[in-house]
Amino acid sequence: MKPDHLPTFTVEPWVVREPRLDLDAMGQTESVFALSNGHIGLRGNLDEGEPHVLPGTYLNSFYEVRPLPYAEGGYGYPESGQTIINTTNGKLIRLLVDDEPFDLRYGTLHRHERVLDMQAGTLHREVEWESPAGRRVRVRSTRMVSLTQRAVAAISYEVELVSNGNEGSGAAGDGALLVLQSELVANEQLPGRDADDPRLDTALDNVLEPEQSRAGDAGATLVHRTRKSELRCGAAMEHEVFGPEGIQVSTDANEDLARTTVIARVQPGQSLRVVKYLAYGWSSRRSLPAVYDQVRAAIAAARYTGWDGLVAEQRDYLDDFWATADVEIDGDAELQQAVRLATFHILQAGARAERRCIPAKGLTADGYDGHTFWDTETFCLQVLSFVAPEAAADALRWRKSILPLAFERAETLGLKGAAFPWRTIRGHECSGYWPAGTAAFHINADIADAVKRHVHATGDTKFELEVGLELLVATARLWRSLGSHDSAGNFRIDGVTGPDEYSSIADNNVYTNLMAQQNLRYAAEVAAKHPRSASRLGVDSEEIASWRDAAGAMFIPFDERLGVHPQSEGFTDHQRWNFEETPADCYPLLLNYPYFDLYRKQVIKQADLVLAMQIFPEAFTEEQKRRNFAYYEAITVRDSSLSACTQSVMAARTGHLELAHQYLAEAALVDLQDLAGNTDHGMHIASMAGTWSAVVLGFGGMRCEADGLSFAPVLPPSLSRVSFGLKWQGRRLRVTITSEDVEYQLLDGAPMRLRHHDEPIALDGEAPVTAPTPAAEWVEPVEQPYGRAPRQRT
Repeated sequence: MKPDHLPTFTVEPWVVREPRLDLDAMGQTESVFALSNGHIGLRGNLDEGEPHVLPGTYLNSFYEVRPLPYAEGGYGYPESGQTIINTTNGKLIRLLVDDEPFDLRYGTLHRHERVLDMQAGTLHREVEWESPAGRRVRVRSTRMVSLTQRAVAAISYEVELVSNGNEGSGAAGDGALLVLQSELVANEQLPGRDADDPRLDTALDNVLEPEQSRAGDAGATLVHRTRKSELRCGAAMEHEVFGPEGIQVSTDANEDLARTTVIARVQPGQSLRVVKYLAYGWSSRRSLPAVYDQVRAAIAAARYTGWDGLVAEQRDYLDDFWATADVEIDGDAELQQAVRLATFHILQAGARAERRCIPAKGLTADGYDGHTFWDTETFCLQVLSFVAPEAAADALRWRKSILPLAFERAETLGLKGAAFPWRTIRGHECSGYWPAGTAAFHINADIADAVKRHVHATGDTKFELEVGLELLVATARLWRSLGSHDSAGNFRIDGVTGPDEYSSIADNNVYTNLMAQQNLRYAAEVAAKHPRSASRLGVDSEEIASWRDAAGAMFIPFDERLGVHPQSEGFTDHQRWNFEETPADCYPLLLNYPYFDLYRKQVIKQADLVLAMQIFPEAFTEEQKRRNFAYYEAITVRDSSLSACTQSVMAARTGHLELAHQYLAEAALVDLQDLAGNTDHGMHIASMAGTWSAVVLGFGGMRCEADGLSFAPVLPPSLSRVSFGLKWQGRRLRVTITSEDVEYQLLDGAPMRLRHHDEPIALDGEAPVTAPTPAAEWVEPVEQPYGRAPRQRT
């Protein structure tokens, strides 16, 4: 539920600015201001650490094992789960001014501003504070997590003594004694969480066992190991100090705490500045000395580069990224800022993950225990394959690396091939709830779909052979064993859960069946293309024929009476949910009604059949798309943040352009305006990714096929211009849409052809090519469930 109180963010094109401190919204701002590179995640806590809602320092895939309790056990139930843990915190820099702790809850706060700069990749903070004793200081800090040096983060922290004319006798001449305590802290105390909300993580305390602590002159290193998962983590810090003469620097360290103390006496107008370099690394295999040396080497490289060098590298990296990835929106400044923030967080989630998973919350908090779901392949990689293809390839290489565990899971379930986990960190199934977990087999085809899309987007046939083939074969074998032919010759897939988690254990879910059909066909195509490699996987011509046969006979239910596709077989015969008598404060429904009641009614948590139409437009006639969209609009409550972006795409494709604009804004603003009421648990990374898709696949009408790109651009009257860029098979392309025409520009790369509303266009890079934007046609308005229409903005 959306909270009544929201923080004050100014609306600016390239930054998110909080002009004053808002303690009531601190949990949300900690997530919005989180910095990450896909390997390290630093939550946007204050430098001094307190006050906070959730302290958070995360390393991708660094987790602890926890038991999964059941009231009654069952065959095939996972016995343990995995939870990402808050690792050694290196963000902390505490300040004392003449023995008074710098704490915003005391004294007088004259100014407080934080700015997330999406072009620089930094979080900047400026504070002016007066201690209870009347000492006034100005604090400036800038924090970054390096996108170029994967193991490195850094903080520049400067304190200036401000003369306010109220110093006591003798105090002005003596200046002020400043003490900075820069720390590494392991096993921080975590706040309690609301156990009534099943979306939250399971907090684990004191899971890090100390193995080594070493202090130097201006830095230290701590090495810890998790108790049960036996993962080893190293964290190191070093400092450079600038200021008046007579500065004293010392460091001490024990098992869970290392502290570098900087002491200086400064006069009004003078400042003390400390640059803090941080390095993190972890391993499940390397020895203690190896991990120690790893982080020491990383921090040596950071110091060699220096603060200015790190900042310059970060800016260069992001300049190159934004040159392709930027989405420009004229006519909605609030949406423009939100779309850029979404794109920035998607990059942060995957840029340097490097063969590890992309969690649903990125590394912005520990919501969902830090697990990855199908969101990665269906939403995140949809973006990354076109703007940061190396990151997308690494995410799929991670899926290949966990194939042995997926084979084991399939065998436990009595199936062939690979059954990928519904939620996991390192490849083990961590979902203890069968209907919304194991039964959601579509994740296997979602992975295959991401492989196909990535190969088409990049033209990387080597990737198709070395990574894609084995994933495709393993998932095709699953579908061939999971489904069966009925007496009429149809290939059925029964007893599964589709994307909509308010409908479970259903027969012939349309989304699942279409995804499985594509999976089988593409696996057959790639195996036939690479017969020797396929043969080494045990694939022969008979098995390929069986995949093609199953795909050709795939059953796709259709309700002739209503003229729409049921989400799954028999769904349109269910009783409709009573939306008119559902109180507004009872959403999301899963927190207020039993799943049994949801499962047997026509009520949809998130777009399911509508998502099928987005991915497989060729499987539906234009009339079916319009009728299906209208039907499912009336029963979709969007209790999932994954819904609005998909509804935006299909609203645009079916002519509901203003509705598409509204849903795009809902997807983009979900965290900036805390629309789901849980941004303090972490950013909604898949909704962020869906924002890009809503623009490019919706308003841009982009489709990616083996034979090239096609676009069918449209634009709502409320927007005057939309422009986006993407990479395509070694080229960079920019598309700019106005109400009159569409401009296609090949920025670099070999000449190419594309289609504009089915008309061929050739681009040679010499000059942009323009084509007319078709006029929008009137369409019959659609209705949402009572009280669940998209939020109207001023």
